[in-house]
Amino acid sequence: MNCPFCGHEESRVIDSRESPDGIRRRRECARCVLRFTTYERVHTMPLLVAKRDGRNEPFSRDKLEGSLRIACAKRPLEVGAISKMVTDIENELHKLAKAEVESRIVGEMAMERLRSLDRVAYIRFASVYRDFQDEDEFEKAIASLRDGQEDEENGDRSQLPLIPDDVPRLADRGRKGRRTRVKK
Repeated sequence: MNCPFCGHEESRVIDSRESPDGIRRRRECARCVLRFTTYERVHTMPLLVAKRDGRNEPFSRDKLEGSLRIACAKRPLEVGAISKMVTDIENELHKLAKAEVESRIVGEMAMERLRSLDRVAYIRFASVYRDFQDEDEFEKAIASLRDGQEDEENGDRSQLPLIPDDVPRLADRGRKGRRTRVKK
């Protein structure tokens, strides 16, 4: 393993831990003594994605993560939520035990997770993935989200509110910006 700082080939492993998608190793360079982290993943059989136009290409974790990051840009998500989503999708694809998977399946898995994670990110991703041709298709997608929201209000809580009911809102602040509890 080459040191990313000085390029020296020798390093020693200081710490190894299991992570959700493999093994995390903390290393120290034998020359410059700087530390760096490496991740190891089990290399499973190569997974091909069958595109709509008939082409096949290798599954790219980075490509999926990049498209999800674009959809989730400037959204209030937990740190690591996108990486975890990509890992979950990749693991689920490997559990299918198929050498070739349709791109439609990958897209549907991503949209399913985005729908429960963040509705705005879901609409962003769906608008590109489903290639909406006009505003009617866009409105149908939003209507389906609203139908899901009505289910949520009737007991199906697939997405938690951004601010729980017991947290004071900005409008509930007293003088000098201090938060005051509103009795219900």
